[in-house]
Amino acid sequence: MSRVTILGGGIGGVEAAIALRQKKLDVELVSDRDYLFVYPLAIWIPTGEKSLEQVRISLAEIAERHGFTLTIDKVSGLSAADRSFTLEKGGRRSDFDYLIVAFGAGKMPHKGKEHVLSICGPPLESLELKKRLDDLIARGHGSIAVGFGGNPKDSSAVRGGPGFEFLLNLDHRLRKLGPRNRFTLTFFAPMPQPGIRMGEKAVAAMDKMFGKLGIRAYTGKKITEFAERAVILEDGTRLDADLIMFIAAGDGHPLIKASDLPQNEAGFVLTEPSCQVGGLPWLYAVGDTAALLGPDWKAKQGHIAEIMAHTAVKDISRKLEGGTTPASYVDDVCILCVMDMGNGAGFVYRDEKRSVFLPMPIVGHWLKKSWGKYYRLRKLGKVPRLPGTL
Repeated sequence: MSRVTILGGGIGGVEAAIALRQKKLDVELVSDRDYLFVYPLAIWIPTGEKSLEQVRISLAEIAERHGFTLTIDKVSGLSAADRSFTLEKGGRRSDFDYLIVAFGAGKMPHKGKEHVLSICGPPLESLELKKRLDDLIARGHGSIAVGFGGNPKDSSAVRGGPGFEFLLNLDHRLRKLGPRNRFTLTFFAPMPQPGIRMGEKAVAAMDKMFGKLGIRAYTGKKITEFAERAVILEDGTRLDADLIMFIAAGDGHPLIKASDLPQNEAGFVLTEPSCQVGGLPWLYAVGDTAALLGPDWKAKQGHIAEIMAHTAVKDISRKLEGGTTPASYVDDVCILCVMDMGNGAGFVYRDEKRSVFLPMPIVGHWLKKSWGKYYRLRKLGKVPRLPGTL
């Protein structure tokens, strides 16, 4: 039986492991964490709607249910020339027929990053963000700045949606508690039109909502640095804030940048539409680790990581079965998001043919909450996967 090893226990890696087991292959998943952290749900940890336990799923439980081997260890090296990877505890390994690299991306560096917290960084930062936010609310007044950055070498690596969701959920919570007028909320991003990948309708709706809610916006100016309780922009503008939540854009993972794998300018792995790394039929890259193919407006999202995972699995199966036509994910690239606002949501969809923004007052919030429950049950094998969903 062919053995497939997956490096990374995130959304793409776990989905690849489950799909490969459905093909009856021998699968090993290597992760430096013993749980899958469901980042799309992390927006609710700082506002207290979700606990850390509700946002993570035990990898041991997933592995037991689906029948793959789980190794908790950290990858310290990767070599295409030697057809191997190295683990901190387990040493050098080459005992596989196929290797799928899915350990995510690095983060764009920013001066003064120690002064900010993120819901898209290490999971425990969400808890620290909650503590800081609770302290401010207990004080009864303050200023909070929320923003995200860009990567000029690969614009698909921007994580804007969670920033919008966090900000709107924060506004909703403050209004429920009563002290909203005693808090200043500020949004910042270096792009002239943050979120434009979602389409003109979504951006227009977001601008209108910021105005209605009294959220100040500073866009189109690069971030020079973060200082203690301040964001400094390129024109010298200083955005003072008691608390800063910032989502850095993705960058090539340090292990990839240090490896001999083919990379784009930003350090993401170059692959074919099948997710196979060019010229290396045993090696695949999925999710944020890989350079995303597709239209100019493409963006890395969780469902794209799962689409890529299934594409890699299809292509490996094709090789094992003697097929000649490689799989491809490119035609399935789209933007899909239920952007939660605390008291509703906006449904966002974009593909080559259309761009949709549909307001969903009240029901949208509970739709996303229901998705979170479904996602957990599906990963644990208790409900089937619905087509087109994570």
